[in-house]
Parts: sequence; structure tokens; C-alpha cells
Amino acid sequence: MTAPGWVRHVIWWQVYPLGFVGAFPADAPPDPSEHRLRRIAEWFDHAIELGASGIALGPVFASRTHGYDTTDHFRIDPRLGDDDDFDYVVGEAHRHGLRVLLDGVFNHVGPDFPRNHEGWFREHTFEGHGDLTTLNHDNPEVADYVVDVMGYWLRRGADGWRLDAAYAVPQRFWSAVLPRVREMHPEAWFVGELIHGDYAAVVSEAGFDSVTQYELWKAIWSGLNDGNFYELDWALQRHNGFVESFPPLTFIGNHDVTRIASRLENSDHLAHALVLLMTVGGVPSVYAGDELGYLGVKEERFGGDDAIRPEFGSPPVPVDEHGARVWSLYQYLIGFRRRHPWLFGASTTALRLDNRHYVYRTQHGDDALIVALNIAESPLQMSLPHAQIIAGSGAPPQEVVDAVTIEPHGWRILQPI
Repeated sequence: MTAPGWVRHVIWWQVYPLGFVGAFPADAPPDPSEHRLRRIAEWFDHAIELGASGIALGPVFASRTHGYDTTDHFRIDPRLGDDDDFDYVVGEAHRHGLRVLLDGVFNHVGPDFPRNHEGWFREHTFEGHGDLTTLNHDNPEVADYVVDVMGYWLRRGADGWRLDAAYAVPQRFWSAVLPRVREMHPEAWFVGELIHGDYAAVVSEAGFDSVTQYELWKAIWSGLNDGNFYELDWALQRHNGFVESFPPLTFIGNHDVTRIASRLENSDHLAHALVLLMTVGGVPSVYAGDELGYLGVKEERFGGDDAIRPEFGSPPVPVDEHGARVWSLYQYLIGFRRRHPWLFGASTTALRLDNRHYVYRTQHGDDALIVALNIAESPLQMSLPHAQIIAGSGAPPQEVVDAVTIEPHGWRILQPI
């Protein structure tokens, strides 16, 4: 598949709307007259200052609880507002130059979804959740329904869809549905949620433009925590193969996982994780709050997602000194990515690899950078061809060198001359 041209430049700022505006969990469900969905638009200037160029929204359609138990795909969740509020948010996003990605839950539905559709449902529930009923994807009426839903909101201004739990839906379903939607909306982008497996094969068979790169996410934080860059290098070798076929959606945080600031055992390594995200191929996504150093641990229990899906007030949010440093780091590295758009299609090659030192070349065509990561307690000294330091911890940019010393837990990005 060939991604729409605009995807090459997009960096998503991901928002989980129901939590972001305090609609779920809540002691009393908000009334539609509160128009809470519009609060997200108040943050678009923040997203622009961060360097994002797109807003990836979690579920906004009618549901009973967390949004992934959809009741009506054609109606905005009344806890968020109404159709006018959706139009306002999309209009404001586009006025700010921001793309909009919607979250479509088409594998299963909630208990309040109308049950008067004969043959639309399977007997089993989704992954043991008794309130989530799996749709019958062999029924052509279900396919027609999904096509209608996608097309309706794309006509209303959305730019693409994240397809929730796409791994649980037969690939033949997507391969039948997506071409019909693309025929009407050729510039739309479709990213499937995959966790494991042969990403490239699934993309080819299902017809996605992209999938969620969970393999790389896991290798980044566990490689940093364990002092095991071999795991990361293995994941990046696989990532290179994916980039040859499609642009993966890359991330170090989202609404379903423990926040990166809580996941990393050494806070100094947050920079390393973000450097990796912003210097490898794919389409980067930043989960709202990560850029401010927010903490949050996901737990496997009822309400276990609440800590990673907090309510945001009106901007600007006051941050302490640490939060300000994290914000500056995100701004800088996202800006760096924006100034090097060729990284969208980059592949990486290890130049030096051991448990706590990782130096790699990231390249696309004639464009190349060298990235050096040191998570050891001692300095990393390395010789290299004539190169210019353009970014790094404790390093003045623009210095041309033939050797470099990287302090403990430091990093550098260099431009070969």
C-alpha cells in the first residue's frame, strides 16, 4: 500500500477524549449541554507548540462506559456533546492545520447496541469481557454497516481511522471493506491495531496503510531497563523490513499502556526513548501528557486504566521543573523530526552494539544521521568519520568532530560530512 502524501509529515498527538474531558469515569455522567468535546480544541495551540500536526482521538461515539463498548457508531457520545461539537472540533483542528484520526471499534459492540439485527453477532464475547459482543464479520450487512460508518465521518471531516482490535477481525473482512471506503475517500489513512505477528503480511492481506508497532514499543523500554540493546537492535531489524512495506505507527506511550515516565526505571533514559522514536522510520505518535512528564501505571483490574487516562484542565497546565525539562525535550526532538522529514522512510544499521551502548546509522536514500546512545555508568568514547554534532545531551551543536565522548546516560545525533 502507498500512504497518502500527507502522512509523510504527520506527527500525532493522541487524546483519549472521555478521560481528557472528565466524562469517564465520573460520579455523574456529563450532560450533552456541557459540550465537553470542545475542550479538546482548547489544546490545539498546545499541540502546535509541541510540534504535532495531527490529533488522534480515542472513541467519541455513543457508549455506556469507556468508549470501546459502542452503542451507536453514528452518534457522538452524549457525555461529550453532539454532532455540532464534533464539527467544531474538526473545524478547529483543520483551521490549525491539524489532521484528525478517529478510533473505530468494529470488532465488537457494547451491551446497549441494538440487537434487532439478525445474524450480526457471534455467540462469544470479546476476550472474556462479558459486556462486549463480537460482531459476525462473515455477514455482508456488517461490512456494509462499517463502510457506511467510516464514510459518514470521513465526509464530516475526519482524515483517517485507527481500527481498534483489528487483530481479532478476519483479514478478509478488512480487504473487502477498506477498498470500498478508499474509493470514496482516497486520501484517508487506515491504521490497524496489531499487537504481535507478521505485521507486513497482515498489512498486505488486510489492506491497512499502517499498524501499531508494539514490538518496537516493548523493545525500547525493556531494552533501556534491562541494559539489553540486543533486544532493541533485533526489533529494529524487523522494523526495517516493515518500513520497506508500510509506515508503522510508532509510539512510546498510548492510552492502553503504562506511561513511559513510569515504565522507565531510570528517568535519564526518557531522552533515549524519545530519540529512538524520532529517528527511526514510521509515523510517530505522542500520548497527551507524556510531553509534560505525566506518570501513570496501568493495572489489570476494574478501573485499572484510570491512572493513564486522567482529566486535563484548561491549558496551560502548571508543570514543575522536571515537567518543563520534559516539555523542552519533546519540543526539541519533535522539531528535529519535522526538520528531517525523510526519517519517515528511514532504515537503521547498527554501527556499535553491546548491552549498554548502541550506535546506529539511520538513512533514507542519500540522507543519513548517526545516533549514539549510552546508558552505562562510564563515558562512551568512539571514533567516526568526519561528522557534525547536531543534537545531544550536554553537547554544543554544530561542532565538527572525528571522535566523540558521550557522558554516562547521554546521547548524540551526528550528521556525516
